[in-house]
Amino acid sequence: MKFTQYLTLALKGCAMGSADVVPGVSGGTIAFISGIYGELIDSIRSFDVTALRLLLSGRFAECWRHVNGRFLLPVLGGIGVAVFSLARLMTWLLASHPIEVWSFFFGLIVASALLVSKEVGRWNAASAAACLVGMAAAWWITVATPAETPDTWWFVMLSGAIAICAMILPGISGAFILLLLGKYQYIMQAVSELNVPVVAIFLVGAAAGIVSFSHLLSWLLRRWHDVTVAVLMGFMIGSLNKVWPWKQTVETFVDSHGKVLPLVERNVLPGTFETLSGQEAHPWLAAGLCLVGFGSIWCIERIAGALAKNREE
Repeated sequence: MKFTQYLTLALKGCAMGSADVVPGVSGGTIAFISGIYGELIDSIRSFDVTALRLLLSGRFAECWRHVNGRFLLPVLGGIGVAVFSLARLMTWLLASHPIEVWSFFFGLIVASALLVSKEVGRWNAASAAACLVGMAAAWWITVATPAETPDTWWFVMLSGAIAICAMILPGISGAFILLLLGKYQYIMQAVSELNVPVVAIFLVGAAAGIVSFSHLLSWLLRRWHDVTVAVLMGFMIGSLNKVWPWKQTVETFVDSHGKVLPLVERNVLPGTFETLSGQEAHPWLAAGLCLVGFGSIWCIERIAGALAKNREE
């Protein structure tokens, strides 16, 4: 693999990591539109008994090839770099310019959903119904009220498994799933305080969850490709409820740093937002940034298509 290919994969990983630090936006969406989703799922799925046997027998080169390490290393490296370098920037942007940020991502997800629809080979009653099911599921997730849940080890592990699965599904945010499970503040506090036992249990659950779920998702894509992609498209459309730029805070919570943050929000129109908050809604700026987000995805898709065509020639 050439250096430029490694760099491209790392940049795609950075884009995924950037999305993962934004509440309500999934890195899986970025993986889907950047054309690495299928290979990512298959690579994660390759962490199986064979990989463990090769590792324990000291056949490291064979293990590296088996798990597609040349692909995973730059992608995971890019995700890590983005998470650690952009988390503070995205936090500041969401706190200082929430309408502009959410407007951009609204346009990005709309364009992404349209592009994903092209991956459905044949639209019929089954794929249409699957899309509606995905929309309903994602919509319910975005409006559900977070629950009170136990802090026992088994539930922390279960939360890690569920949250990591959500992170690789287009349209669903793993951080938001943790919030719904009532574990967002608990896990964030454990990380900030370096509570090793809690973090370790969470990571064990996450590792088990992503490996097992990748097997299921890979099988679904092979067996029922159109229906599975239609469901993923529905997830993306349903998640638009979460990234609507103008919201009214109905309920708040206090994070591990003592900061009051929105917990339950309700979408409102720009005029209603101005009346309730006393702040400007900036509808024209929001519309412009929405178009920028929409256009950026189509530009990326056109460039990717042109590059693929040149490689074929």
